[in-house]
Amino acid sequence: MSVGSAAAPPSRAWHWRHLLQAPHRLGFFLAMVVLLAAGLWWAAVQLQRSGAGLDLPYAVSPSLVHAAVMTFGFMPLFFSGFLFTAGPKWLRVSGPSARRLAPALLAQVAGWFAWLAGSHVHAAFAATGLSLVVLGLGGMTAMFWRLIAASREEDRMHARVVGAALVVGCVCLAGVGASVLTGAGAAARLFTLTGLWGFIVVVFVTVAHRMIPFFSVPPMPTVQGWRPSSVLALMLGVAAFEACAGWLDAAFPGDAAWQVVRGVLELGAGAVLLWLAVLWGLFKSLRVRLLAMLHLGFLWLGLGLALGGASQLLGRPSGSAVLPLAPLHAITMGALGSLMLAMVTRVSCGHAGRSVVADDLMWSLFWLLQAATLLRIAAAVPSWPVQPLLTAAALLWAVLMLIWGLRYGSWYGRPRADGRPG
Repeated sequence: MSVGSAAAPPSRAWHWRHLLQAPHRLGFFLAMVVLLAAGLWWAAVQLQRSGAGLDLPYAVSPSLVHAAVMTFGFMPLFFSGFLFTAGPKWLRVSGPSARRLAPALLAQVAGWFAWLAGSHVHAAFAATGLSLVVLGLGGMTAMFWRLIAASREEDRMHARVVGAALVVGCVCLAGVGASVLTGAGAAARLFTLTGLWGFIVVVFVTVAHRMIPFFSVPPMPTVQGWRPSSVLALMLGVAAFEACAGWLDAAFPGDAAWQVVRGVLELGAGAVLLWLAVLWGLFKSLRVRLLAMLHLGFLWLGLGLALGGASQLLGRPSGSAVLPLAPLHAITMGALGSLMLAMVTRVSCGHAGRSVVADDLMWSLFWLLQAATLLRIAAAVPSWPVQPLLTAAALLWAVLMLIWGLRYGSWYGRPRADGRPG
């Protein structure tokens, strides 16, 4: 190189070492890997059921395999990226590096691949995969609680709630594994539902309570950042009720009084959450795409609960809910899926040194997710063509998540666009 010539610009090629530069890079990337594997696997199962795929054997019910990986698989890995980026700021402490987090996160990824593969071979193989996940999730939980213990911040409420939810997740996942080993499929499903509400939903509503008003105020100054503790207590109460509801259903099968109580409480909770969505600026948020994604995701939570309540009350004469899987997927695909897309996209843009916006591609993917959710809800109607609708919903989910994962996954292995570290 001649004297005075400019230095070569740093390479922007994708490299795994960039994943270790920040917790969100590693956590989000590994979450994308599990998300894509789970989505493609479920699409393959639905194609097989439609007569268009490979004839694979099953040692564990594919519905249970799907429920477990969609509940405990990619979401905790996304949580790791967020909690070890925002959590230390909430608590005013130094967080662990991505390199320190790596063993706990990689154990979860390895465990989920063993779970998917083992489901076709032997239940013990699949359960061994879950034991790896429990170890990894337990390590992640311990690291987060160490942050809480080290903090002297007066307001640690949100962090403590999240920490408690992580413990619930570990217990429920261990319960799923033990149930699979003993052949107790019904118990495994109940542990999965408890983990969904007591772990995943609790983390989402806690983060939503802290962040949605905060995100909404700068672009919408007329919206108040209103988030009293009573609102969080209400949402946590709803989550706790739903976490226990499955076990009460099993304890009192066909009990009309319990069904009415559950239906009325779910309808009431759904109405309150719909009111809260409006109070937080739902209609004004539609002018800002990324905010609209957050608010519409929260709207689905209220709609799902209201649908669940109606399903319980309309099913009272028969002793069982009319459409039990419709509200479940309104909440998982509609609410949690939308919030996942919105929050991960926002954090990814901000920490990649890019504009924090939902561009045309992201906006299109969001509406494809809404379409996939409606297809899955429609598939819960017994008189409709269930299998074609299930297959269409699974394929649409897999394709849109593949596009989303490839796009943002490519960012995590490259330097920031603005040249800053992180």
